Amino acid sequence: MNRRTREYLRGRFGDYYRSASVSPPPEANEREWGHIPFTAGEGTTMVRHQSLLDIGEVGEFLARETPRHAYFSAARYDDPANGSMSDKGWRSADLVFDLDADHLPGVDPEATSYGEMLAACKEEVRALLDVLEADFGFADDDMQVVFSGGRGYHVHVRDEAVAGLDSTARREVVDYVRAVDLNYDGLIEKRPNERGTLQKTLRTEGGWGRRVHRALVAYADRLRELDEADALAELQEMDGVGEKTARTIYGVLDRNPEGVKSGNVELGPGASTLVRATAERVTAEETAPIDEPVTTDVRRLIRLPESIHGGSGLVVRPLERDELASFDPLTDAVPDRFRGRDILVDVAEPGPVDVGDDRDKLEEGIVSVPEYVGVFLMARGRAQKARE
Repeated sequence: MNRRTREYLRGRFGDYYRSASVSPPPEANEREWGHIPFTAGEGTTMVRHQSLLDIGEVGEFLARETPRHAYFSAARYDDPANGSMSDKGWRSADLVFDLDADHLPGVDPEATSYGEMLAACKEEVRALLDVLEADFGFADDDMQVVFSGGRGYHVHVRDEAVAGLDSTARREVVDYVRAVDLNYDGLIEKRPNERGTLQKTLRTEGGWGRRVHRALVAYADRLRELDEADALAELQEMDGVGEKTARTIYGVLDRNPEGVKSGNVELGPGASTLVRATAERVTAEETAPIDEPVTTDVRRLIRLPESIHGGSGLVVRPLERDELASFDPLTDAVPDRFRGRDILVDVAEPGPVDVGDDRDKLEEGIVSVPEYVGVFLMARGRAQKARE
């Protein structure tokens, strides 16, 4: 980033902060604060070990310093400005989840557009929220969803029940959310039926057992809608299920739909294969590929909502739950301050532009673009500021 580009971005970030309303997190005075300033050259400098006593009112600090990136700690400390991590006096920490669009299973960053990756990431956020609500019982008021401004989303959980968890306990949370080493056999227990006979029954009360049960009921309902030949053919697509076993399973599913709904998986030979195949599909579809180091780090610095991400020029946007479905980060996270005028940039890396309303392909050289497009390109290193 050359000097002209750096000074332009720093000036416009400052204009944004002078008009923005940035709310600090709860217990802001107990948190460590950090930022990365605009500096010459390709390297970056992290300024950290600061408290509110050092930086002052958050909005005034941002307007004065105009950082390239702004952070606060998930942790709360007795002495957040202490330069030694061991002497800060750790009290507790938010439980933070990070989902990165370019780290999703099945997503190839080289072949997938920025917008497509972010759309896929949003679906993973919805899966994560479902697990956190349904399986852990976290209330909506205790969770904050934030578009990171860059590659994905953060979810902050501020529930006192988990604030004191250490890294080991948080790793167990990660393993549950990602279904790491899930005991598939443990999803089934033997319970007495109405005749007092023990039968294999899915644990339907909650957790992954409830999710597998829900999927199994839906699968059974769909099989009953098919003609018998098609249903048998689909059952035989599972490894280890031949025609005879498929007929046995299909007969039970067809004759006793209420039994399946109650969790009964005494479906004859091949039942365990069906349940395990369903469980593997459910965990593949409903686990959230969260970034483990972020969740397990009890001293993590995380991006400040409503600040600007210095690698994109987009706002780190906090979202209400009912906003998530319709949220388009490449339009809705564009600062209004950067709309309404065109600027000249010298494009070094041509190609499609993923941000804004008109996502056209740009050629190399000096071009006139909407300012938010120019800021995006400059922040990502694809262009430099040209003389007007």
